[in-house]
Amino acid sequence: MTASKGFDGRNLLIALAPSAFVFLWSTGFVGVKLGLPHAEPFVFLGLRFAVTTVLVGGFMLATGVPLPRRRADIGHAMVVGALLHFTYITGVLEALRHGVSAGVVALVAGLQPLVTAALAGRLLHERVRPVQWLGLVLGFAGVALVVYAKLAIAETTVAGFAFAGMALFGVTSGTLYQKRFCAGIDLRASIAIQIATAGLLCLAVATATENFTVHWTGAFVFAVLWLAVVVSIGAFSLFMLMLRRGAAARVTSLFYLTPPTTAVLGWLLFNETLGPLALAGMAVAVAGVALANR
Repeated sequence: MTASKGFDGRNLLIALAPSAFVFLWSTGFVGVKLGLPHAEPFVFLGLRFAVTTVLVGGFMLATGVPLPRRRADIGHAMVVGALLHFTYITGVLEALRHGVSAGVVALVAGLQPLVTAALAGRLLHERVRPVQWLGLVLGFAGVALVVYAKLAIAETTVAGFAFAGMALFGVTSGTLYQKRFCAGIDLRASIAIQIATAGLLCLAVATATENFTVHWTGAFVFAVLWLAVVVSIGAFSLFMLMLRRGAAARVTSLFYLTPPTTAVLGWLLFNETLGPLALAGMAVAVAGVALANR
């Protein structure tokens, strides 16, 4: 009698990875909202990345995972850390600091799947089918509906738009660079190098521009640990795993689901409004991501 093929743990991880990534990535909003009032931005980020580096580095030592032997691989991981972690997050923080509304930042960042799809053919030799393009456009439209109530374009400065563009450049170029040059590097070592690079850059900016003022409240410690473990390790590990297995345009389309998920978390945890337009946008975004991943 032949046994039926079971659904093993690896298949379960693959099946749950997209949903888990969207949820974990979206909770970064909670960590930032809790922690940022208690420390200067780059000190906050530097502490977050330092904790992640210690945890991942300690795990590597305990399990015998070596750093890449080739200097080029270490360099590639450092480039991803500078782009995907430091440049993206710095762009978002500085855009908000220069008066850009959270809705506008989300909308500019929402262009990432479209830009990635446009560049993936030339840089990664990936083909994006018409139905996927339709899904990406729908996903962007859904994000626009979700964040519509938070759009305040009239108050946005040129510098603010420039920093929002910087965030878009960082997350897009970092994703493409990771897909093209870092696929063969051990995931644990790659994340450790990326996070350590971003942490050093954040601490360098903090040294030059901030006073290292920190209020060590329970909320702040929780926020640092949450961002370090759940987002920097959990969400990014899932993102890297999916990026290695799938096309860049399809994987990045999942970012369209983070503004709707963040909106729901804000409604549940902070009593933020969630109107009919936002609910309609969520449905459109889900439909778009479904088409992009057909």
